[in-house]
Amino acid sequence: MIKRFFAHEGEVDWSIIFVVMMLALIGLASLYVAGTHDTVGVNVTRMVIMQAAYYFAGIVVVMIIMRFDSEQLWRVAPYIFGFGVFLMLAVLVFYSRAYYARTGGMWFAFGPLTFQPAEFMKPAFIVMLARAISQHNLNNPVHDWRSDKMLLLKIIAWSAPVVVLVLAQHDFGTMMVFLAIVFGMTLVSGLSWKILGPIMGVAGALGTTAILFVTQTWGRHILEKVGFEAYQFARVDAWLKPSGDTSNSAYQLWQSMKAIGSGGLSGTGFNVSHVAVPVRESDMIFSVIGENFGFVGSILLLILYFLLIYQIFQVVYDTSNQFYAYIAAGVVMMLLFHIFENIGMNIGLVPLTGIPLPFISQGGSALVGNMIGIGLIMSMRFHNRSFSLSERQGFS
Repeated sequence: MIKRFFAHEGEVDWSIIFVVMMLALIGLASLYVAGTHDTVGVNVTRMVIMQAAYYFAGIVVVMIIMRFDSEQLWRVAPYIFGFGVFLMLAVLVFYSRAYYARTGGMWFAFGPLTFQPAEFMKPAFIVMLARAISQHNLNNPVHDWRSDKMLLLKIIAWSAPVVVLVLAQHDFGTMMVFLAIVFGMTLVSGLSWKILGPIMGVAGALGTTAILFVTQTWGRHILEKVGFEAYQFARVDAWLKPSGDTSNSAYQLWQSMKAIGSGGLSGTGFNVSHVAVPVRESDMIFSVIGENFGFVGSILLLILYFLLIYQIFQVVYDTSNQFYAYIAAGVVMMLLFHIFENIGMNIGLVPLTGIPLPFISQGGSALVGNMIGIGLIMSMRFHNRSFSLSERQGFS
């Protein structure tokens, strides 16, 4: 059956599949350890089986998406983007009140299953923004001040509604992911450095100002008026001084750092845990790897991520497809930000934001969202043909 499915066209990039499957095995093993030692009142076997089921669903999604070539992706981009916006609007009204009271997140709930529409929106947004950039560059082959200004306005126009909808859900971490995607795709869009330079300068100034506001009492009063909540300030305090209040706001970070530190060079061994870490199965899953497999295991995990990113770049280079290249830039930035933010918050490098570790952390929405990204990359290799937008003006 699988051979019949793939026989019709191009080749399958088994190197990417291998890396993702290795990450899946590490994720399931880490989830089992977290559930065994740190999760209270949860059936560990059921939790691991559910995660494996999400992996299976993700594989099915990959097999479907990779059947779409660049022309078909171009055509469906506005529809999937529109559907994503619809879900983001719908969740503001039909979110699970019980889940919101427990976690503060606006998610759909269907019995025991939950769904975060922002995870679907990430790849949908990437494809739509890639189309917008590609279309602009097709219509403006020569970049000048006027065309660059128009391209920047188009990027802002497509990005602003998504960022606003995420902010309306009080999900600052996910908003940062979208901003990272926009930043990465803008860098490769062809904009002149005369425009990119000031943009990066403004971004740096805004970041510095944000740090000033969250660390000063007067600044926090202002941020409270625009929607920031007490728990977000508590996360910043825990980040700045993780040993300051280890029984309250900084407890999770402090325990994560203790667990990783106790792993030493080679770790305590599989399923040997001496430090309890809250929410270890999702946000703090890296602490399992750091404790059980130590520095060596953590480095091996980073090598797997490096291989995945490298293979994505290799696929783009081999296909020489501008539209695909912008999609790949978005997928890479999405993955890189998740990796940096999750590992960074586990070791105290950045504040806690609830960002999952790709292919490792528990959660069906995030996992399937990442698998959609992999499906988009697999599509490039599967169809493996250059695609000149100038030859396809008919499907804009």
